[in-house]
Amino acid sequence: MDVRHRNNVVVTGRADGPVVVLAHGFGCDQNMWRLTVPAMTDHYRVVLFDYVGSGKSDLSAWSEERYSTLAGYAQDVVDICEELDLRQVTFVGHSVSAMIGMLAAQAAPERIGSLVMVAPSPCYIDSDGYRGGFSAEDIDELLASLESNYLGWSAAMAPVIMGNPERPELGEELANSFCATDPDIARVFARTTFLTDSRDDLESVSVRTLILECSDDAIAPREVGAYVHARIPGSTLVTLPATGHCPQLSAPQATNAAILDFLEPSQ
Repeated sequence: MDVRHRNNVVVTGRADGPVVVLAHGFGCDQNMWRLTVPAMTDHYRVVLFDYVGSGKSDLSAWSEERYSTLAGYAQDVVDICEELDLRQVTFVGHSVSAMIGMLAAQAAPERIGSLVMVAPSPCYIDSDGYRGGFSAEDIDELLASLESNYLGWSAAMAPVIMGNPERPELGEELANSFCATDPDIARVFARTTFLTDSRDDLESVSVRTLILECSDDAIAPREVGAYVHARIPGSTLVTLPATGHCPQLSAPQATNAAILDFLEPSQ
């Protein structure tokens, strides 16, 4: 198995620098980090990749059995770290990748030394004493709409997820990214993303962790950031002056500054 080809792995930056792995969320690919990479390459070795089924990954390597749980995506991360012999990396995960990184750190603790969770959510569905932002009926309707008309769902949901209606080009970019994903693969990834409950795993996180939330996020409300922060021992919570669910695109300077502040002790 050629992991570098399978996951379209790209390595850039300072060859001898501390390693930062940037991981995209549902319906996206490594291009989501294009405004972050230039801020890091002078001091860090930056690793980018696409999960199997996303971007320019090898679609023939995708299987519903493997990627119907977050553990399958976490194994992609572990495979990449082993292929490149990476140790004690800082894993920066956007959205669902925040939970994927947490699972990868549990599976291969020698590989991941710290976590940056960008707009994370361990559970999207409200329950007693917990606000995830959606009712179970909301998620059922979202998934039914996605499965019946994926292109229509993408066009409608991308601007909601991105926020920033005064900058429609951002929503259009996200919609185009969604539409570039095979609908059958997107269906499985969406169900995995929106139906997984990772809350019980949070207290087991033992590495330095930065949680970046947005001041206004329709997908991961601020109650979620507070919840994650309260349950990951010693974590740091930063509220970015950003709207929407993709601050690395809508507010890259603030996002990059927060990540670099967290990375500085490892320089």
